[in-house]
Amino acid sequence: MVTDPASAPVAATGPATGPATGPATGPATGPHFRHDEEGTPAAAWSRALADHAMPDLDLADLDTAGLGRLVVVGAHPDDETLGAGGLVHLAGRVGWDVLVVSATAGEGSHPVSPTHDPGALATRRRGELEQAAALLAPRAEVVCLGHPDGGLADLEEALVAAIVDAVGDAGERTLLAAPWRHDGHPDHEAVGRAAAVAARRTDARLVEYPVWMWHWGAAQDVPWPDARGVRLDAGAREAKRAAVAAHASQVAPLSDQPGDEVLLGPSLLAHFDRDVELVLESAAPAGDDALDRVHRDRDDPWDVDGWYERRKRAITLASLPRERYGHVLEVGCSVGALAVDLAARCDDLLALDSSEAAVEAARTRLAGADHVVVRRAEVPAQWPEGRFDLVSVSEVGYFLSPRALGELVSRAWESLAPEGHLLLCHWRHDLVGWPLDGPAVHDAFLVNGAQLLAEHHDPDFVLHVLGRAS
Repeated sequence: MVTDPASAPVAATGPATGPATGPATGPATGPHFRHDEEGTPAAAWSRALADHAMPDLDLADLDTAGLGRLVVVGAHPDDETLGAGGLVHLAGRVGWDVLVVSATAGEGSHPVSPTHDPGALATRRRGELEQAAALLAPRAEVVCLGHPDGGLADLEEALVAAIVDAVGDAGERTLLAAPWRHDGHPDHEAVGRAAAVAARRTDARLVEYPVWMWHWGAAQDVPWPDARGVRLDAGAREAKRAAVAAHASQVAPLSDQPGDEVLLGPSLLAHFDRDVELVLESAAPAGDDALDRVHRDRDDPWDVDGWYERRKRAITLASLPRERYGHVLEVGCSVGALAVDLAARCDDLLALDSSEAAVEAARTRLAGADHVVVRRAEVPAQWPEGRFDLVSVSEVGYFLSPRALGELVSRAWESLAPEGHLLLCHWRHDLVGWPLDGPAVHDAFLVNGAQLLAEHHDPDFVLHVLGRAS
């Protein structure tokens, strides 16, 4: 895919469901509940937890596995404390770096309050968030993104970008905790979906914590094979109780006037005063259709006939040491603009892209070229068999996680013929929503003792042609 990704989407989006404001109700297509109505008794959940053995999520084991950082994201201030407060405390206690991220300031919790307008409530809840985090883990960093309370389902792309940025380049060391994607509140589910995409892009280890499920759900609603238990000792439970109490705007009335009633009463809070926190860890990968959407939404998302793209393709083709190649593999063909040029320089071309929409566009563009095959494939997992005289990896490496990029580097070198060439060309500016950039992608290939055959540094892109070390 030789493209200009400056306008690439920052994330995949999920369906927008449920009401637009406040925690009072669940999504229109999911469980219906109100916070002020009787829900599932805490005793029923105690029996369910006793009946289902869960493996522990033990920080000592995670530390041995190389993790040492916790990023907890929530939709509103108090989510982090209710669903994962014990985990935050334990991580801080053993010396992990802890970052708490709240997508909103929770200004929609009391929409008809006579004493607090949304701005005042947002200020108060931000302060409660910082106080609660300090009680759980004194060295924790706290970030409030300030997105509108009740509107997160329309902001998943921005959420993914923010969570990717929060994880940064430490994905393989990071445990990422987020609301469960089926928690029943549209804001919670939006943050959960965004976190799942961010975990896929950064290689962070994802666990999801339920909050409202305890109120509306029952044992049959829990995917027990995914359940893990975070065991809380007396110190962790006391720290969590203190942090819950710090969210005073939610656990106590704002005033004695109508509209200022308590949101989280004793029966609700009982669900979070246990010696174990349940988190869910699914083995199923998160769907991330950002690149497919950009091809579905626009016939030519990269402006392949514009001057930037035409010039870049000309430099790319001029940099190839040979006039003609035998077998060529293009990884990330997009709509097929570079594939047309490569097809004129080879005996046969296999062009791959993960987007079905891109594959259809490329097939149309290359119709009649009998020596070209365009195929949908997820690389590096679906890497093709065979040896190639030229492998092109252009404008696609940074759309992989760091771990996947490492595997792609290995696959590319392994499939290269003894005298073959590896072509790399990438946009060199930062991308929003992905942890890698063009120079980082090229560095991953250059550390393998590669022979440098051609190199071009442009203000907007970097190009390398590599061969095996002599």
